Amino acid sequence: MQNFNVCLAGRELQTVDLELTEEQRLLQKSVREFAESEVRPLAKELDETGHFPRALFKKTAGLGLTGVAVPEAEGGAGFDHVAYTIVIEEISRCCASTGVILSVQNSLFCDPIHRFGTEEQKKKFLVPYARGEKIGCYALTEPQAGSNAAALQTRALKKGDKYVINGTKAWITNGGAADAAIAYVNTDPAKGEKGITALVVEKGTPGFKVGKEEKKLGINATACSELVFTDCEVPVTNRIGNEGEGYKVALSTLDGGRIGIAAQATGIAQCAFEAALKYSQERMAFGHPISQFQAIQFMLADMATEIDATRLLIRKAAWKQDTGARFSMEASIAKLFASEMSTRVAHQAIQIHGGNGYSREYPVERNYRDARITEIYEGTSEIQRLVISSWVLKS
Repeated sequence: MQNFNVCLAGRELQTVDLELTEEQRLLQKSVREFAESEVRPLAKELDETGHFPRALFKKTAGLGLTGVAVPEAEGGAGFDHVAYTIVIEEISRCCASTGVILSVQNSLFCDPIHRFGTEEQKKKFLVPYARGEKIGCYALTEPQAGSNAAALQTRALKKGDKYVINGTKAWITNGGAADAAIAYVNTDPAKGEKGITALVVEKGTPGFKVGKEEKKLGINATACSELVFTDCEVPVTNRIGNEGEGYKVALSTLDGGRIGIAAQATGIAQCAFEAALKYSQERMAFGHPISQFQAIQFMLADMATEIDATRLLIRKAAWKQDTGARFSMEASIAKLFASEMSTRVAHQAIQIHGGNGYSREYPVERNYRDARITEIYEGTSEIQRLVISSWVLKS
């Protein structure tokens, strides 16, 4: 048994079991086989065309990957959050776009409805989404509100039993493909962050439309789009939690989402590492495979070390989430280290490939482009450092 003791926020000493359960190992094996056979063959095409992989999404749903940690009674697979990180890493190892599509579905849409939704809301907005019959998205960011999530300008005025929404959301992953969005809106600007409310807005609602799709450096197949609301009427029954609790819902949701992005970043790095390792054993220079040169060996050693360290941070954060305790600091630590590690590893993988690493004939240039976004979305590295330091100073 592989265990280690951890100090939580400088106070509690608890033991984390690092050994995967038999169930988790079987899940990892099945997801890896699926990713190799169904996801990897499409990765290059998805990157080049930017087409949202609807057919592939349906296949992931058939394996229960659209609601990994959602209870079976609510349409999910009933696994824990450690299992969820395994799923996102294995899928992202073959296609980062598909990995983050599933991360949004699981962490940013299904999870807050599971934790804050009413029974009726769970039947309507959780069960079909956890089953993968429908696609969800998380609409927080706006053109003028990114890291400062409390500065939302999208307004929702309550009129009787409805809210009337006006405003624009930006950079919404899954936005162009989603059947519903959890939109975070300002219902009382005078109250600042306590004036933010979470509303589920369904596709086809009058006044709700998809705006421009973003053309990005990487993760090109994610239907990342603007969402535009113009006198859009949403029933009060679509509100998640109470009015004014949206900011709390949004930030607590991001805690879990950051673990998902950390797992995505690790999958990208693992892909780059494996490609660099294979290439170094095949590429000849000065009469030898370049893997025999110490400079290459040291790069491979650093890459392997950082990837392994990242997995430990992710497992610790996911384990703590499963205990029911507050895990904001652990999630931010995992996300910060994983995202910056992924960029470093992809950078080194390109260096090992030399000129070929700069060619689209090899996967490492895509790994590099995909890795870069993990330092930005669901809280930039600077925001993660703010979160971590705030917890450190409390202890």
